[in-house]
Amino acid sequence: MKKLDVRLLRSIKNSKGQFISISVIIVLALTIYVSFNMVADNLNNSILYYYDTTNFGHIFVEVSKIPKAAIERLHTIEGVEMAQGRISADVPLRVEDPKEKVMVRVVSLPKEENLINDLYVIEGDDLKDGLRSTLVLQQFFDARGMQLEDTITPYIGGTEYPLSVIGVVGSPEYIYLMENEQTLLPAPEKFGVIYVTEEFAQSALGYQGSYNEVLIKIEDRYINKIDSIVDEIEDELDRYGVRRTVRREDQLSHSMMMQEVESLDTMSTSITLLFLIVAAVIINIMLSRIVRNDRMYIGVMKALGYSNFSILGHYTKYSILIGLVGSIIGIILSIPLSSVLTSLYIIYMNIPMLKMEIYYIYFIYGILLTSIFCILSGLIGARSVLKILPADSMKPEAPKVGKRIWLEKVKFIWNKISFSWKMVIRNILRTKRRSVFLVLGIALTYGITMVPVFMTSIWDSLFTLQYGEFQTMDYSIDFASPMNDNAIRELSHIIDVSYIEPKSEIPFELKRGWRKKTASVIGLSRDTKLYNFKSPSGVEIKLPGNGIILSEILAESLEVKIGDKILLKNFMSDREDTSVEVKGIIEQYFGSNAYMDIEMMNDILGEKGMITGALINSEDEVITRLQDVKNIRQIQSVEDMKNSILEFMDMIIYSMGVMMLFGGILGFAIVYNITIISISERTMEFSSLRVMGFDKKEIYKLVSRENGLMTLFGIVLGVPIGYGMCVGIVSAVSTDLFSIPVIIKPSSYIITAVATIIFVTIAQLATIRKIHNLNFIDALKSRVS
Repeated sequence: MKKLDVRLLRSIKNSKGQFISISVIIVLALTIYVSFNMVADNLNNSILYYYDTTNFGHIFVEVSKIPKAAIERLHTIEGVEMAQGRISADVPLRVEDPKEKVMVRVVSLPKEENLINDLYVIEGDDLKDGLRSTLVLQQFFDARGMQLEDTITPYIGGTEYPLSVIGVVGSPEYIYLMENEQTLLPAPEKFGVIYVTEEFAQSALGYQGSYNEVLIKIEDRYINKIDSIVDEIEDELDRYGVRRTVRREDQLSHSMMMQEVESLDTMSTSITLLFLIVAAVIINIMLSRIVRNDRMYIGVMKALGYSNFSILGHYTKYSILIGLVGSIIGIILSIPLSSVLTSLYIIYMNIPMLKMEIYYIYFIYGILLTSIFCILSGLIGARSVLKILPADSMKPEAPKVGKRIWLEKVKFIWNKISFSWKMVIRNILRTKRRSVFLVLGIALTYGITMVPVFMTSIWDSLFTLQYGEFQTMDYSIDFASPMNDNAIRELSHIIDVSYIEPKSEIPFELKRGWRKKTASVIGLSRDTKLYNFKSPSGVEIKLPGNGIILSEILAESLEVKIGDKILLKNFMSDREDTSVEVKGIIEQYFGSNAYMDIEMMNDILGEKGMITGALINSEDEVITRLQDVKNIRQIQSVEDMKNSILEFMDMIIYSMGVMMLFGGILGFAIVYNITIISISERTMEFSSLRVMGFDKKEIYKLVSRENGLMTLFGIVLGVPIGYGMCVGIVSAVSTDLFSIPVIIKPSSYIITAVATIIFVTIAQLATIRKIHNLNFIDALKSRVS
């Protein structure tokens, strides 16, 4: 082994604490990069494999009623590979507790052998013709604690239909089980999907010889022409009352799954880069300190004939070894971690097929990325080697000029500061580079810690804003089919309401130029008291008598602003499209809807007095009283939504806890290394203080005060950094389905500050041993590291 390499190993041994702490950052960066990318790829491939196996469709069309012959004609459209009809309807399910409202989506299985959206049978048997039996979606089956051969009783059109559960299945269109876009979170114990025979569905739901949904599969070579194919399909089906056309990319479950894959990709890159940048800066500062302390030794090496390149390489190897050790351990850890995470995702997302692979390319990318950061930081940190001349290095380096700091000129303040605090302040202001990095590091730790604290607390605020300010109804009732507004009076007779108003929720295609979006347009009374519209800037907006207001998400996707005109494409076959002016853009956190006066909507639809539901404030037992009322499709209560959030909180807290752990490790590594570097650089100073009578505790107190002051500045700077990170994470996770307001409670700032102080304190305590082990006598004699 070369002598320089032997010395390198000795240097690592002497600074093993710093070597390990920086390596831990690299390990975390590589583990996150490789494992998250492999999880994203495995998850994506498992989903696509599941889609291929189950023949997942590309286009889904909801119609009023369509005969089989009309569906067969779709095969004449170029690019359509398969087209099948089915019946689907949401109905109540009878359960033991009469106060509990459980909905199931009854879906018929076509008779064809090769099915679009085929089922994956997990347990039990396939459906048999003519029997009163059903297959139950796995999430609902598990959440309700069902067993095979149990009997469930959907309530369809005023009649109870006992069905025997003969199988448990998975479905590609319900990997992520949500009732609709307005549903806040998955609630598999409240909403499920059951599959029945086509004969049963047509008989019970009144679709003899017809269907209300069309599933279409496109040939692979025509996928890039899907927009024109959709237009042809809509034209062909227009006479059958097209209610909604959904492409695969907009399908609720698929959309949620793809967003999860994208967020994993984003996190793997952003967190990795953040950790590597911090590691590179620490390496840079540490090597600068080592080179400065080794000045005389470097001069000796040059005098003995070692070239600048050899000596520079010697110090750069230190950073390369950190990267190498971190990369190897990170890669080793990433393999089982990605396996565990993928399995958890597969279980949580209810994907019955797992396609797990190890992607070696991420090992190469990770090592290359780490090597680039470590080599660059090593070269920059050790570059001062080139300036050291053998003759100059033989004499001690001239001490820095100890000029007065600016605060010393402010006599009335400076004179009141104690001697030890004066030393602390002087050292901070005389080592600006190191102090700035420490402050930035603590600020970064504060910011990273702020994100999980914010994300944990925001759901409560989100719920209050959405269902306390924006919508103030207790219950939202949807009818199974449109009714006359006399239904409001009938509802008032059944339940004791304190306030009730009608609503009409109809899907339209909103179009501006080539941009178009299918969304539910909600018609409300002009003087609605249950919706309070506010612009993104907080200005109150009244529902216009003529025109439409859009949610901010919808307006952004259509790229419209107030005053623009958009085209409302009516899915009713005998109605023309209508152009309306955008009169307002509002903040809406869940869903992306448009709103207009209910009378204007009925004029567009050509219906007078039509409503599709009601909004109610009531202290009555609404769900129980309306349980047996016909033509009510669903009742959503605010309380149910709140319970969903509380159940979801456990998962949020767990995932946010992992992020907080990352922040803690980062903060520990930064504070620990900077403190160690500070102690090493000031060995002579501390030795002099010992000669002057300071004991080890007093010296440690000086270092603690410096870090304490830096922590204070770091927390102050961390507040805007943390806010910016929260804005970034909100922007990254917001989708067409929901958006998150950046509302950070004062308590979140305090909790984050306390957590940051704890991380800094732990790192500070870890440096006690370094102070106590300092040999002050040797330090006064030697200037070599």
